[in-house]
Amino acid sequence: MTTSAQQIRNWTGPAILSYGYRPFFLLATIWAALAMAVWVFMLAGRAPLPVSMDPVSWHAHGLLFGYGWAVIAGFLMTAVPNWTGRFPIVGWPLAGLVVLWLAGRLAMSVSGLLPGWLVVGTDLAFPVVLSAAIVREIVAGKNWRNLRVMVVLAILLVANAGYHAEAATGYAAGGYSARAALAALVMLIALIGGRIVPSFTRNWLAARKSPVLPAPLGRGDIGVMAVSVVALAGWVIWPGEMLVGALCLLAAVANLWRLARWQGARCLSEPLVWVLHTGYLFVPLGFAVVGLAAMGIGAESAAKHLWMAGAVGLMTLAVMTRASLGHSGLPLTAGVGVSSIYLALIASVLARFAAGWWPGAVWLTHLAAAGWIAAMAGFAVLYWPILTQPKTATKRANAR
Repeated sequence: MTTSAQQIRNWTGPAILSYGYRPFFLLATIWAALAMAVWVFMLAGRAPLPVSMDPVSWHAHGLLFGYGWAVIAGFLMTAVPNWTGRFPIVGWPLAGLVVLWLAGRLAMSVSGLLPGWLVVGTDLAFPVVLSAAIVREIVAGKNWRNLRVMVVLAILLVANAGYHAEAATGYAAGGYSARAALAALVMLIALIGGRIVPSFTRNWLAARKSPVLPAPLGRGDIGVMAVSVVALAGWVIWPGEMLVGALCLLAAVANLWRLARWQGARCLSEPLVWVLHTGYLFVPLGFAVVGLAAMGIGAESAAKHLWMAGAVGLMTLAVMTRASLGHSGLPLTAGVGVSSIYLALIASVLARFAAGWWPGAVWLTHLAAAGWIAAMAGFAVLYWPILTQPKTATKRANAR
């Protein structure tokens, strides 16, 4: 029987098409850096692209759906074969998915020059095809427990379509669809993070014979997830309500308790591990700020950036750096370069959070944009040879 590894080895085309994480991790970060650079021009009152949406809505779409779907694709096309034991999507089928994603980014970037139906159809083509492929693999592999991931993706897909409908009638960035998309991404971080953060931490601590290991998954984690789902659903439908604010504060405390059980403080010597804990930390911090904002303390926009740039941005960057090293056969440790992009992104999140409390300080927004661009572009530069070269060539280059 042909194994997944054999199928990958049988591919003789470009190495970047030998596994799903390769093109999508690379393209996601390149797009994230470019989209943020364009946003800086838009903030200055310039319009470098002929887009049909208002600048803020285009900016939010580019990160929620452009960056979000690409990272999800890279992760799932790498994880699902491990979950199901079925073949990964490689070669020309993978290239077809890449083309669909690129077409969506192009259509959104010149949407002012195209018919609305063509823009919407092109933008939605990639997530529809990706979701269908992932569902097919999970069902064929009878991996039923991971169908809950598809529930989150279904919400994100509906939100993607709804975002276009809201943009056609006004300001989409502050609407139901944007909140639903962000909530779906936060839930995905909580769901996947709840598996990988304690698992990778346990492996690292066990290798060093630590007497204390992360707590195993239990009923407490299920309770935290339930509270988080209810709080996020309330925020999507009734933002600013006192009861929803109280639920979000409860979710903040619950997720902090969950995170504390994973022993992150014992891993401070390895950036590849502590960054996972830091990324997850932005989940409860976002809940806390949303809860306080509902009670009249602070601005909710600050929470959105804690979630999108902090929880989603940093956690995905952490997963991309680790997965790319692991699947390339390289040591699972972060050097100065990788540590620097982590710190750049954390600085970006903190600067953007501060800008939400100090609206007149435009320099903080520019600092946040610079940190984001440095982190994402830094990943693309550092990981280009890892993601575009065959595994054996990458290991030889690293050995030298």
